[in-house]
Amino acid sequence: MGKQKQQVISRFFAPKSNQTTASSSASSPRPPQQTPPPKIAATVSFSPAKRKVVSSLFPPKTPKKPKLSPHTLNPIPTPSSQTTHNKKYTPLEQQVVELKTKYPDVLLMIEVGYKFRFFGEDAEMAAKVLGIYAHLDHNFMTASIPTFRLNVHVRRLVNAGFKVGVVKQTETAAIKAHGPGKAGPFGRGLSALYTKATLEAAEDVGGGEDGCGGESNYLVCVVDDDGNVGKIRNGVFGDGFDVRLGVVAVEISTGDVVYGEFNDGFLRSGLEAVLLSLSPAELLLGQPLSKQTEKMLLAYAGPASNVRVEHASRDCFIGGGALAEVMSLYENMGEDTLSNNEDQNMDVPEQGNHRSAIEGIMNMPDLAVQALALTIRHLKQFGLERIMCLGASFRSLSGSMEMTLSANTLQQLEVLRNNSNGSEYGTLLHIMNHTLTIYGSRLLRRWVTHPLCDRNLISARLDAVSEIAESMGSYRTSESVGQHDEKNSDVTIVEPQFYYILSSVLTSLGRSPDIQRGITRIFHRTATPSEFIAVMQAILYAGKQLQQLHIDGEYREKVTSKTLHSALLKRLILTASSPAVIGKAAKLLSTVNKEAADQGDLLNLMIISNGQFSEVARARKAVQSAKEELDSLINMCRKQLGMRNLEFMSVSGITHLIELPANFKVPLNWAKVNSTKKTIRYHSPEVLTALDQLALANEELTIVCRAAWDSFLKEFGGYYAEFQAAVQALAALDCLHALATLSRNKNFVRPVFVDDHEPVQIHICSGRHPVCI
Repeated sequence: MGKQKQQVISRFFAPKSNQTTASSSASSPRPPQQTPPPKIAATVSFSPAKRKVVSSLFPPKTPKKPKLSPHTLNPIPTPSSQTTHNKKYTPLEQQVVELKTKYPDVLLMIEVGYKFRFFGEDAEMAAKVLGIYAHLDHNFMTASIPTFRLNVHVRRLVNAGFKVGVVKQTETAAIKAHGPGKAGPFGRGLSALYTKATLEAAEDVGGGEDGCGGESNYLVCVVDDDGNVGKIRNGVFGDGFDVRLGVVAVEISTGDVVYGEFNDGFLRSGLEAVLLSLSPAELLLGQPLSKQTEKMLLAYAGPASNVRVEHASRDCFIGGGALAEVMSLYENMGEDTLSNNEDQNMDVPEQGNHRSAIEGIMNMPDLAVQALALTIRHLKQFGLERIMCLGASFRSLSGSMEMTLSANTLQQLEVLRNNSNGSEYGTLLHIMNHTLTIYGSRLLRRWVTHPLCDRNLISARLDAVSEIAESMGSYRTSESVGQHDEKNSDVTIVEPQFYYILSSVLTSLGRSPDIQRGITRIFHRTATPSEFIAVMQAILYAGKQLQQLHIDGEYREKVTSKTLHSALLKRLILTASSPAVIGKAAKLLSTVNKEAADQGDLLNLMIISNGQFSEVARARKAVQSAKEELDSLINMCRKQLGMRNLEFMSVSGITHLIELPANFKVPLNWAKVNSTKKTIRYHSPEVLTALDQLALANEELTIVCRAAWDSFLKEFGGYYAEFQAAVQALAALDCLHALATLSRNKNFVRPVFVDDHEPVQIHICSGRHPVCI
């Protein structure tokens, strides 16, 4: 028996001879069938060492594992090509396919009922960023979020670098029931696009997140003109040595536009300084770019920077096409604004500003115009291009009154970022920033990165800071003396009214929302009613408080007082407390119902007076008529059922129900809605028809009220320039107050300038670095 086992084992592991293979190949193609050998059952026992050797020689075949989702660990189906071509999509999935074909580079959030859903690859990416569950549903992976969490989740996706698109239903159930496509799916369309640079100005999600949006979110467009392409320098062939750069940076949420054109070297130090001072959230690269320029930009927008990059072609701008495109947009915007203002019998103070803006565009350098055209074209997809034409405040990158700090200066002196971890903590800006408002902090950053180099402007700013610091000291002195005023009745104290009013205004504005971005969101027509009221009330309060200082247009005080001497302070206070701004803010607030705005009640938001909003009045009257007709149907039901005391009732949000005993006989065409053990609730056919008409009237009222609110915000565009100037004046007052606070707290002294005929010198006595204090 042992020999038989040994023979079977040796035969099993013996290698096949080549002769057998050769003979079989040389034989006829149809060999005679041979009877298979009988099965031999044998039990073999291996030692552990031999079992290990055999297992290494013959590893077991493992089945191929399916591909798993990296976020949910669910298997991802891999259908065959035949099933892929023959897929049957649901109507909703067909809409998804069409939308993704139209917007391939956008992560889409599609409104379906009370949720926003992601489909396909979008669901996979959203599941990874948001930490939600993705699963297979019909033909697509899908994930969803509730509609009321749109604000939070859009911000998280945008901060992760995605371009997010929100697709909303364009029709409601009531309108769809009376439309031609009753049986089809709800109509859907792209309602908003969001990126990092446009988020704060966008609808639904911008401006309402506490603790967010304090920093600037510039969109910087860069184009260049490499004059050395194809030339040989020092034996090296290539491009990107010395170039002419054109830059346009726009802060969409504030209307600040910076432009410039300059020569830059091989290291692109000038471009790097621009990026460091602006800290853009997005880069728009005008193709083609020289290799060195693109390399520098992509290095700045590396993975650690969290800066989004997008490319745009400028081939169509050859031969003056950029200027023609920009001017056509400006002319169209100007004509639309002028016609709207004439229809609404409004003053048009911005018409002259619009013409001066066109003249400024005509005088811009060629590359800056190309960057501006690319920026406007980019903003068109977001519906935010109006800010570039009507509400923007243009300023040059390098003015004759300001210094331009190099990138090396900003880095080595740690002006904006420290050299340890790249944060703002411990930097010069961090030490100097005692501002109380967000927009004041943004302006102080600009002051620090662009110091003044004009003696008159420096002296004016120093005068303002010194006067605030002196009034601050006298205010503290009056407080300390005031505690003993009752004992020392002979002491006369003049209260420093200026500092008291200025500090109270800035403290109140620090608790208010970002009114600089608020007025720009109103200009974009993306502000909510509650946001509109908060912004207008803050501007109105600040203006009225500053009006107590009684400064007229010629910078003379109406009241005999020695509190204010600085011409800069007077000009800023006069701008912030302009009677035109205060009057228009009060007029706009009187048109909006504050209680309805706080409750989000759009239907009762607009106050109808003096013939305004006539369409809203008609729609409200139609709704009231539909309600009265519906309520009058109770008399018909009483007669039909013979019940005098019958009344309508409401249960779980369902109105106009008729509740009857369970054994009561009703007409056959009555619809049963719900029931209890003893009663049944019905809707008569007439009630169902009237309810349908009331729902349709309410939907039409909602549409009319939304259009009226949009028209009301559009009217604000005529006042935007004045409000923008007032807010900028408040920001400057905040910066001057912050510098005065720094001076008082750190015992800083005012520098003294030498006369022009004296030699250039710098004399510092007991000086200290501000960061080391």
